[in-house]
Amino acid sequence: MLTEAVVGLPDPRLRPYVDRYLGYREHTARPLVRREVAGAFVVLILGWGAPLDVTDARAAERSAYGVNAFVAGPFDAYCATRTIGAGAGVQVLLTPPAARRLLGLPLDELANRAVPVDRLGRWLDRLRDELAGLPDWPGRFARLDAALAARLALAGPVDRRMLRAWRLLDGSGGGVGVGALADEIGWSRRHLAVVFRREFGLPPKTVARLLRFQRAYATLGRELITAPAGGAGHIETDGPGWAELAARCGYYDQSHLIREFREFAGATPAALAHPGSHSSNPG
Repeated sequence: MLTEAVVGLPDPRLRPYVDRYLGYREHTARPLVRREVAGAFVVLILGWGAPLDVTDARAAERSAYGVNAFVAGPFDAYCATRTIGAGAGVQVLLTPPAARRLLGLPLDELANRAVPVDRLGRWLDRLRDELAGLPDWPGRFARLDAALAARLALAGPVDRRMLRAWRLLDGSGGGVGVGALADEIGWSRRHLAVVFRREFGLPPKTVARLLRFQRAYATLGRELITAPAGGAGHIETDGPGWAELAARCGYYDQSHLIREFREFAGATPAALAHPGSHSSNPG
C-alpha cells in the first residue's frame, strides 16, 4: 500500500468550526479494511478515485457503498471502511455546530449514517471536482478555506442556547452534567435533550461520553507516539497505567474506561496499544 498524508490548518477565521484538513492519497492492490472509532464530530470526505464502503454492523440501511465523497456522523459506535485501488481526497473534521450551519439541516438526519454528498447539495459535488482538478495540497486547502468561509457567510446562525450548550460540553471534555447544562441555558432536561439531539445528532449525555472517550483516545495515541522505542511505556500493561489514564480523563475507574473503549472503538485500550490494531477516526 502506498500512502501520502498531508495535514493542513484552516484559515484562523475557520478554526472555531474546522479542526483540520487531511489530504490523502493511497493505492492498495488488496482490500483495505479499517475500523473507525466513534466520535462526537462530523467528517466530510471529498474524494476521487477508488470508492469506499462505509458500514455500520448495527444497521445496513445506515451504511453507504461505493462512495468517495460523503458526510459521516456523528457516530456513537465504531464502524468500518473498505476500499481497493487508487484513491485520493481531503478529509475535513467539523464540529456539530459548524456542520449544522454548513449543511443546512438538523444533524439527526446524519447521526450514525454515511450519506453521499450528492444528496446534500450540489455545492459539495462541485467543490470535490474543483479539488480534484487542483495540482497540490496547499492549493486544495486554500480552496477549502474560501468555499467554507463563503458557505458560513450565507448560513444562518445556530440557536445561541444550543451553541452555548455545545461549548460548555466541549470545553469541559464532557464533564458537565445534563442537569447543569439545562439549568445554564434555562430549559428542562427533557427539552434540552430533544432539541440537542435534533440539532447536533445525538443526546447530550451520549455526546458527553463521546467527548470523554475522544480525550482518552487522543491521550492514548500521544503516549504511544512519545513512548520509548520498543514499547509504549506504562500504558503497555494492564496495571496502574490504565487506572491513571481513566482518572485523568474523567472515568470512574479502569473498568469504566475499558467498557467505553469496547463500545466506541471495538477494542480495549491494551489491544489498541499494540501495533496493527490502532483504529483511525471515522472517514
